[in-house]
Amino acid sequence: MLATILIGLREGLEAALVVGILIAYVTKIGRRDVLPRLWLGIAGAIVVSLGVGALLTYGPYGLSFQAQEIIGGGLSIVAVGMVTWMVFWMARHARHLTSELEAQADAALHASGRAIVLLGLISVGREGIETALFVWASAKSGVNPGLGFLTAIIGIVIACALAWAIFRGVVRVSLSRFFRWTGHLLVLVAAGVIAYGLGELQEASVLPGYGSIAYSLAGVVPPTSWYGSLLTGLFSFTAEPTWVQLVAWALYLVVVTILFVRASARSRPARPRSSTARPDDAGTRTDATRTDATRADATRTDATQASVATSR
Repeated sequence: MLATILIGLREGLEAALVVGILIAYVTKIGRRDVLPRLWLGIAGAIVVSLGVGALLTYGPYGLSFQAQEIIGGGLSIVAVGMVTWMVFWMARHARHLTSELEAQADAALHASGRAIVLLGLISVGREGIETALFVWASAKSGVNPGLGFLTAIIGIVIACALAWAIFRGVVRVSLSRFFRWTGHLLVLVAAGVIAYGLGELQEASVLPGYGSIAYSLAGVVPPTSWYGSLLTGLFSFTAEPTWVQLVAWALYLVVVTILFVRASARSRPARPRSSTARPDDAGTRTDATRTDATRADATRTDATQASVATSR
């Protein structure tokens, strides 16, 4: 539940910021006439996202058990790939998001008025489809996709309210820190989802190793306990993972966390150099000052002697 709220909050805030930037820009340049078309594209993106969510939730029920396992496992891995790409994209482009969106809006306005519909559809639809797919994969591991989508909508509503407060200046939030810390949490959630997806493929006999349990924590963390349910809902925790699940979980978590930390560090603005002079610099500057002063005294002496000689 908390994991899907986090997903809805992060993705919803990103989409709300995109919408706010686009609306503010076309208003600033005096093109309020294209706002209805922009809203049309945004509405289309919302409809597509809801359709994807409904298809994922209710579509596979008429299929065989093996087909459901294959679809569930495959789409879980696809969802992890999309969310991983999104996390890294935001880490690299968060600082320049406004300028990039304004450039895209300019290109759409110069191309045709209808292109602004496509811009709204793609900008928001990308976030919506990612949200639907990842919420479904995360909630399915907790065996309640319907509740997962409901809690994700709660997160989206909170994100919209937060974005409105940011644009109105009611609250001030460090968006770089917000996306960085939620990115770390999503990487941890995605590690559990990829382990769950591989387990589904093992159950469907697509991957080998089903039944080869790496360890068992069922006695320590019973799946039916409240804390077992909490860990399952948050991180797709498995008390008895197979070796394939365990290795994939560890590799994804370690490799992606390291790469994400590096990407976040490169995207931060460089710190200004300190203006405090080092001791050796101060000594050099003092010596240079003294030399200049000596030269100035010598020049004055020469000028005085020349004037005396002239007066004589």
